[in-house]
Amino acid sequence: MEREMIHCAWIPTRELLSDQLKVILCLAAVWVTPCSTELSGSDSPCRSHITKPEYEYIYIQDGDIIIGGVFTVHNNMKYVSNGPVRHLPICTEPFLARYQQIRTFLFAIDEINRNPDLLPNITLGYRVYDSCGDPRLAIGSALQILSGPGNVVPNYSCRGKGEIAGFIGDQSSLTSLPIAQLLGVYGYSQISYGATDPTLSDREMFPYYFSAGLSDDIQHIAVAELVEQLGWTWVIIVATDNESGEKQSQNLQNEISKHGACVDIIIFITEDDDTNKRHFERIRISTAETVKSQCSANCPPGSRKIPGKSAVPCCYACVPCSHGEISNRTDMENCFKCEDTEWPNQEKTLCIERQIEFLSYAGDPLTLIFIISSVILFIIAAVILGIFISFRDTPVVRANNHTLSFILLVSIKLSFLSVFLFLGRPVDITCMLRQTSFGITFSIAVSCVLAKTLMVSIAFKATKPGSPWRKWVGVKLANGIVFIFSLIQSLISVIWLVIAPPFVEQNTHSEPGKIIIQCNEGSVVAFYIVLSYMGLLASVSFIVAFLARSLPDSFNEAKYITFSMLLFCSVWITMIPAYLSTKGKYMVAVEIFAIISSSCGLLFCIFLPKCYIILFKPEMNTKQYLLGKCNT
Repeated sequence: MEREMIHCAWIPTRELLSDQLKVILCLAAVWVTPCSTELSGSDSPCRSHITKPEYEYIYIQDGDIIIGGVFTVHNNMKYVSNGPVRHLPICTEPFLARYQQIRTFLFAIDEINRNPDLLPNITLGYRVYDSCGDPRLAIGSALQILSGPGNVVPNYSCRGKGEIAGFIGDQSSLTSLPIAQLLGVYGYSQISYGATDPTLSDREMFPYYFSAGLSDDIQHIAVAELVEQLGWTWVIIVATDNESGEKQSQNLQNEISKHGACVDIIIFITEDDDTNKRHFERIRISTAETVKSQCSANCPPGSRKIPGKSAVPCCYACVPCSHGEISNRTDMENCFKCEDTEWPNQEKTLCIERQIEFLSYAGDPLTLIFIISSVILFIIAAVILGIFISFRDTPVVRANNHTLSFILLVSIKLSFLSVFLFLGRPVDITCMLRQTSFGITFSIAVSCVLAKTLMVSIAFKATKPGSPWRKWVGVKLANGIVFIFSLIQSLISVIWLVIAPPFVEQNTHSEPGKIIIQCNEGSVVAFYIVLSYMGLLASVSFIVAFLARSLPDSFNEAKYITFSMLLFCSVWITMIPAYLSTKGKYMVAVEIFAIISSSCGLLFCIFLPKCYIILFKPEMNTKQYLLGKCNT
């Protein structure tokens, strides 16, 4: 018998990738058996066979350019026995609409060939096969088109005339995906008219694949947005019982959940009618219950959603937005934080400007009280100073160093005036002056009190014959004590201002909804050193005055000094915890109250008894009266 020689051409793989090469080799092992390129008839033992199904649609037309086509006409395929080993695939469930797709493709080819203006001197041909919706037949069809009619020889083309330009097909992702993997090895373009798997959109994995339809991801988003627009809260997903249906249903469920609806159940349609009937009965029951029940109520503006205990993702609880946050739409998953200069309104739906707080001169009753108190007390101190100046030559004024009394009264007046540095909107200069000014004036006042107390004790001891304390009696010692102790506080204040001066700041964290304009002390250590130094002077004055309280009546100013220092120390010891426990303008108010209270203690305890004698008991304001009491 004369043998017919079939001449086959090698098909070079285009940009062959290692993973893709493995795929094609595995496919070749499944679909072909070893054979030579020299074939000798249909009964040759080395001829490779592709198991072709019954009722498949095959359309072949030669041409200068060949377009391959893999279409799904039959929707399913089953295998029947064909001998002891082999099974014959039979395509089942044909669809007329899909047959029309093949006819549309063939009609388009014929129309192009009839028109000489479209492709002059070029005839289009085609090789069209039915995949029957099975990926194995889809791979076989693609291999058959590449290899040519007859035997399938991978990497060889026995087509004869005509070059393959590309492939059309398939309709489903299930069959398009393996075709794309195969054609990617050889570098042939593929255009699918229905596959929607997002995996096929990966240009690195499938550089030669193109789709005329939308991907599943876009369709899932569209369906989820449609559910949201319709206001549905419960839905049921029905999908085919295969890997693609399971994957797509899960992706669709995720998108629907993102848009605020619930997926009650996912039903997979199988080939078993009884199973499908049970599924549809379950759908009916679930639908009836959803009419009777409601998912979570909508979270209104001013609140946000939190996951509930239910496994259904759209059943949730509503909680109010946290401090400083708002939500201005229904069912928001997160609240938005307001700017530092803003704060939520009472409903937490809108950010509004924060209230600015400080001891303002306009409309603040605390400020008004402090102004009136400071002015009245300043006037009283000025009147007392005037009285002491007018009666400076009287024994009561001269009895205990009238110069120290004048300095003490002036420092008390300045302490009343220092209150105004704490009022109004703080600026850098007032922040620097307020603490240092009251610290220095108080140190001068307490130094005067200490000097007066020491002079009382020294004067009493100097009255004894031959006492060595006589040389210390005089104004020089008293003035030196005031100067040195006041100088120390002044140096502390100067160092404070040089190293870490106080400055104004906006505090947005202490009180919700408010911006507190306050002074930052710059150095908390320096601030407490100033207070500690004043406390030290006051404590020493209190101890000395307490020890001198039992001296004769002519020197009984020590009793008043003891009480004034006790009041002074009590005020400032109480002030420190109160100062630390308050915020905003009330912290400043506590310090102002301490300044006014302690200054009043010095003013009234030391000078009020003397004013009483000067103005209402002039007979007691004589040298004879004082000497008489002393002799007594």
